[in-house]
Amino acid sequence: MSLPPAAAAAAEPLRFAYWVPNVSGGLVTSKIEQRTDWGYDYNRELAVLAENNGFDYALSQVRYMASYGAEYQHESTSFSLALLLATERLKVIAAVHPGLWHPGVLAKLGATADQLSHGRFAVNVVSGWFKDEFTALGEPWLEHDERYRRSEEFIRALRAVWTEDHAELAGDFYRIRDFSLKPKPLNTPERPHPEIFQGGNSTAARAMAGRVSDWYFSNGKDFDGVTEQIRDVRASAAEAGRRVKFGLNGFLIARDTEAEAREVLREIVAKADTEAVHGFGAAVKQAGRSAADGKGMWQDSSFEDLVQYNDGFRTGLIGTPEQIAERIVAYKRRGVDLLLLGFLHYLEEVEYFGKRVLPLVRELEAELPESEPEYGPESEPEAGPVALSA
Repeated sequence: MSLPPAAAAAAEPLRFAYWVPNVSGGLVTSKIEQRTDWGYDYNRELAVLAENNGFDYALSQVRYMASYGAEYQHESTSFSLALLLATERLKVIAAVHPGLWHPGVLAKLGATADQLSHGRFAVNVVSGWFKDEFTALGEPWLEHDERYRRSEEFIRALRAVWTEDHAELAGDFYRIRDFSLKPKPLNTPERPHPEIFQGGNSTAARAMAGRVSDWYFSNGKDFDGVTEQIRDVRASAAEAGRRVKFGLNGFLIARDTEAEAREVLREIVAKADTEAVHGFGAAVKQAGRSAADGKGMWQDSSFEDLVQYNDGFRTGLIGTPEQIAERIVAYKRRGVDLLLLGFLHYLEEVEYFGKRVLPLVRELEAELPESEPEYGPESEPEAGPVALSA
């Protein structure tokens, strides 16, 4: 007898991804030392290290112009292809913006990258929060829910071009007329086309994920926050007869003692680049407030949350390897399939994660009962306070 989808997902091991530091400034907007480099040589070494320390995916960030502590940035799709060619197993997700890409052009690039990497290319469709990147390039800045309508149409077009001959789409944003892409990306037992990821916390984002995306990325969340989002996306997916997998962002600070880990967090926030954090906060909260129901990303983020620009401290992956492993598996019991992780000093901390944290996660996973409550037990490991005064 086959397992129902939720039980089958719970039986699979958790997957792990890391944020590719292809943008200067590291993963926290702070003047603390970050032994991380945005250049290719460093990132090539990191990608090989990551795939040898239990990471399944890497996500190349996208920024098109200097902003909020990120002075320099490598373009995500070309950088992703370079990392794919430097590795053997790692899947690399390139972040892209509808409105700045045409889905047919991206489909062509993606098919080539997928062929060259033997089926390891993926995309993260970003609806956009940074208005200046669009207006500086002369592109219109759509209202919040319209950006998600465009993203949904973008994904439908992308999937059609990747999987159909003579693809057709007559949409409000894109027109595809009798378009045949050859060669297409690989169709493998794991996936019929490159995996399509999507983020966004708003109601529009959750509904869209259920209808069209393969994966839904959540900003940093505690147990209650991620449970709410999983329920909403699952409900939308059920209406469409689909299943969506869930990724959760988290900034991981693992040290030999909890006191050491908490001190690192305290120092990150104490040394925050205040001007950059406030500027970023003003931009993203304006974008989120424009959601129809005001539930966009970052709406309840504090200054401390915004120091890690995807609310990564909120996930609570701060402490000893044992504490972090317990919390990671507790998220799995809530329905999380993948953890997307950021680090302060990538090379050292990715290796530490692979040697000290991941083995504990696998041990705890092996101890899970075959049948779990749909959204986890009533009590979960305590995370301890995260918010600090800057």
